[in-house]
Amino acid sequence: MQFTSEQRLDEAVLEREFTLGEIPGILWTPGSTSASAPAPLILLGPPPLGLRKTYPRLVARARHSAADGFTTATIELPGSGDRPRLPAAEKALADLRRAMEAGAPVSDEIIDALILPLVDKAVPEWQTTLDALLSLPEIGGPVGYSGGVISIGTRLAAVEPRISAAVLFAGSFIPRAMFEEARQVTIPLHVLLQWDDEGNDRQAALNLFDAFGSREKTLHANMGGHTGVPQFAGEAAAQFFTRHLK
Repeated sequence: MQFTSEQRLDEAVLEREFTLGEIPGILWTPGSTSASAPAPLILLGPPPLGLRKTYPRLVARARHSAADGFTTATIELPGSGDRPRLPAAEKALADLRRAMEAGAPVSDEIIDALILPLVDKAVPEWQTTLDALLSLPEIGGPVGYSGGVISIGTRLAAVEPRISAAVLFAGSFIPRAMFEEARQVTIPLHVLLQWDDEGNDRQAALNLFDAFGSREKTLHANMGGHTGVPQFAGEAAAQFFTRHLK
């Protein structure tokens, strides 16, 4: 891990950009954190729109988490930002847009081609990033995951034993294979669902929630579109992490 820039957003938060091989990312650390008082870690899963475009939303989440005593980190997803495109995913995205513009159903083949290669590449990158982050003396466990493409969060929660709890955002297409993987997830979950999300298959999100094998899982559904998550929903997610990571 190579740190490429550093700035204090205020006395409470230190922001450092880094690269890990070809993976760019950002680390936000509470000002009170030190090697003698390491902070728990939350991995912030970004939407696949590029870190520059989504930075305002990510840094707002990081500030709130720092106020609660958590270090947070995010990475650029494969095919996003300045990273090389994923040709198969680009084709699937074009097919998706054509289907939606025509008012046609989005086929399982399109969803698989769009999501599964991203999950296959992103999850090992998150695990490599987690290795590097946990080697820093100011970061300790436990670890949570928050946000992102729900299929990435589902796979990561199923295969990564260092993640103790997760907040998942139900706002992306779900391949059928993910329902079986969801049965392997046993950690506490807090799932956010926007009821009127125009780009989300609500029933698929409900079916995925039902499939999760966790004994403790909460579905927090609110009226409104994709970007209309109310502030109190974020506060409930923060309380969830405070319960499980502290």
